[in-house]
Amino acid sequence: MIYHQHEVVIIGAGLAGSRAALEVSKVADCAVISKIFPSRSHSGAAQGGMGASLGNLDDDNWEFHMFDTVKGSDYLGDQDAAEILAKDAPEVIYELEHLGAPFSRTPEGKIAQRKFGGHTLNFGEKPALRACYSADYTGHVLLHTLFEQCIKHSVRFYSEFQMVHLIVKDNVCRGIVAWDICNGGLHVFRAKAVLFATGGYGRAYKITTNAHANTGDGLGMVLNAGLPLEDMEFVQFHPTGIYRNGILMTEGARGEGAYLLNKDGERFMKHYAPTLMELAPRDMVARAIQTEINEGRGCQSPEQKEQGIPGDFVHLDISHLGEAKLREVLPQIFDLARNFAGVDVAKEPTPIQPTAHYSMGGIPCTTDGRVISDHDNTIVRGLYAAGECACISVHGANRLGCNSTLDATLYGRRTGHTIARDVGDMIYEELPADGPDEAQKNLQWFFDADGRENVADIRSELQDTMMINCGIFREEKLLTEQLGIIKNLQDRFGKIGVKDKNQQFNTEVMEAMELGHLLNFSEVIVTGAVARQESRGAHARNDFTDRDDKNWLKHTLAYRENGDIRLDFKPVIITRFEPKERKY
Repeated sequence: MIYHQHEVVIIGAGLAGSRAALEVSKVADCAVISKIFPSRSHSGAAQGGMGASLGNLDDDNWEFHMFDTVKGSDYLGDQDAAEILAKDAPEVIYELEHLGAPFSRTPEGKIAQRKFGGHTLNFGEKPALRACYSADYTGHVLLHTLFEQCIKHSVRFYSEFQMVHLIVKDNVCRGIVAWDICNGGLHVFRAKAVLFATGGYGRAYKITTNAHANTGDGLGMVLNAGLPLEDMEFVQFHPTGIYRNGILMTEGARGEGAYLLNKDGERFMKHYAPTLMELAPRDMVARAIQTEINEGRGCQSPEQKEQGIPGDFVHLDISHLGEAKLREVLPQIFDLARNFAGVDVAKEPTPIQPTAHYSMGGIPCTTDGRVISDHDNTIVRGLYAAGECACISVHGANRLGCNSTLDATLYGRRTGHTIARDVGDMIYEELPADGPDEAQKNLQWFFDADGRENVADIRSELQDTMMINCGIFREEKLLTEQLGIIKNLQDRFGKIGVKDKNQQFNTEVMEAMELGHLLNFSEVIVTGAVARQESRGAHARNDFTDRDDKNWLKHTLAYRENGDIRLDFKPVIITRFEPKERKY
């Protein structure tokens, strides 16, 4: 093993990790570990924008933004976290602008803003122009801006290193162990502080917007370390993924005026959200689309028509905006629709379907990014989390569009501030002897695996069944069935075979490790979904269709103990806005 020592180690190089690294690098020796090259992080796939009440084009303010975030969360979001998000957003935007982010501009030279789902003026009166954007490449330009700044400030990057073990003892984080994908071998990173910014886990589902790297590795390792995950039952399905492959068609398209149409050419959102129509929150739009499909109003491909098969998609139509406008504000949409759906968006609609997109749950932490270990908010010393892998919980049961790039950057920055304040008073804790040895043992298991089960087959069955049994609509029978399926897949996982024994670039071992994490936290998702007997935000139960504030206005904490999942709960923080009926 090769040993390293850095004051701060950050796992993940997306918007949250890079922004935190930029902050920490001002006062401490900082290293970032990423299993892919930093500029390939999934944050770069974000298209539509970043929410902030700049008021460049209307009379917006932070209280409207906070209200929309809380209401959008179906009142499960912690309101102290939502207030920080809304208040600090303008400062974060201007800071990114000064760092070099090339935002789109108004004719007067101000940062341009557009409409986005669930964002309103005057507490729900009408849509707000709040999303700051760079055409439909927003995540890409922000990620590259921050990566360049990190290089400028001498942040040390360990690219293509796969984390394999989190070293926590006596509720103190002491470091991590990572595998060098390129050259082989394990590296032990001793640190005063460790920040998890490992992103989401959309690859637990068959149809997803997420990159292949989004396998929730950080969540799996947190569970294995005896720490909890929070609100994992809340999985957001983006309404508009390209049919059959799930690639994102940005909500910015609807912000610019796109229509959603069923097989009759009807703008069906008037039946579900008559005020905001296509600009309702994502959970409502995704359910509306799936309801149209389930009730026989889905669009059909020529093959489906010929064979009499019901349609299983709807249309996203932006052709009425005109090619010139589309090429100015949504240029990426042209390439994506043409390459993956064979459609010219300036002339015809694009077939779309809901696609697994975002995790509202994750590693429980405070608004300063400190990871907690129980419902009493006991701090795990030296361990922090930010971005999609973290649960503050600012998004509650449903995240509003363009609040994720904001959350990752803003809370990455805020957690970076926290670490910068803390690290001067911290010491390098002693590494337990069994930490690196445990990592070595776990990695060697994969290289020695000689069973008959196939990793790809197990992963495919997990993704297919999660989509069917724990998707947009849920019910106890299917969820219980899915728990049985996952248990069976976990048993089969113990009998996998790995043929490639090479130490360098062994993608077979890497995919097997990722599958282990997927199976680990997927059980938490389904267990939480079975327990939560209500419908709230992205968690929609056919057998419990109403929101139940009396019994379920609380966060779920899930622990893995003795091979099973144990649930605990903690209260939602309510400061300004009491839960009300959610109409749009």
